[in-house]
Amino acid sequence: MYAVIKTGGKQYRVQAGDLLVVEKLEGEPGAAVAFGEVLMLGEGEAVTVGAPTVDGAVVSGTLIETRKGEKVKIFKKIRRQGYRRTRGHRQLESVVRVTSVAGAGKEAKWEGSIDLTPKVILDARARGLGDAAVPFTVPASTEAAPAPKKAAKAPKAAEATAEAAPKKKAAPKKAAATTEEGEA
Repeated sequence: MYAVIKTGGKQYRVQAGDLLVVEKLEGEPGAAVAFGEVLMLGEGEAVTVGAPTVDGAVVSGTLIETRKGEKVKIFKKIRRQGYRRTRGHRQLESVVRVTSVAGAGKEAKWEGSIDLTPKVILDARARGLGDAAVPFTVPASTEAAPAPKKAAKAPKAAEATAEAAPKKKAAPKKAAATTEEGEA
C-alpha cells in the first residue's frame, strides 16, 4: 500500500518503511510525526484519489534527524562590468522513517526497528572511519583514575655515540696575519 502526501509544498509517494527527506519539521529525534494531507492512496490496481485529500487517511512516521542539506551556490554576474557575487545556502531538512500508511479501511505497518543514527555517522562508517564523526567524550570511569607514570627516557642512540666520541679540536688561528694588520 502506498500514499501520496503533501508536506513543505512538495508531494511525495511513500509506503511503509521508506526513509523520507522533507523540509524541516518541528520536533526532537524520535518524535512521532503524522502527515494528514494524503492526496492519494493506492494498493495494486485500486487507487483512491482525494478531492483534495482522502478523508481519514493518515501517514505516520518517526523523526530521525534534522540537518542541513547540500550546499547550493548562487552566482551572479553582469558581463563586462566587473560585477560578480557568490553566495551559498544550506536548507534545513528533516529525515523521517515512514512507519504506517492508513486509510480507506486498510492499514500497512512497517515491522522494522527505528535507528536514530544520524547520516553523518552512517557516512563515516561507510568510508571505514567508524564513529569518527562523533565528538570525543571522556568516559566518567577514566576521569577519576590517576594517570599512569611515565618511564624514564632512555638516551637516544645518536646522543650516546656523540658523548662517547671525542670532539675535534678547533683549527688554530693564523697568528701572523693578525699581527701584520695590527702593526700597519
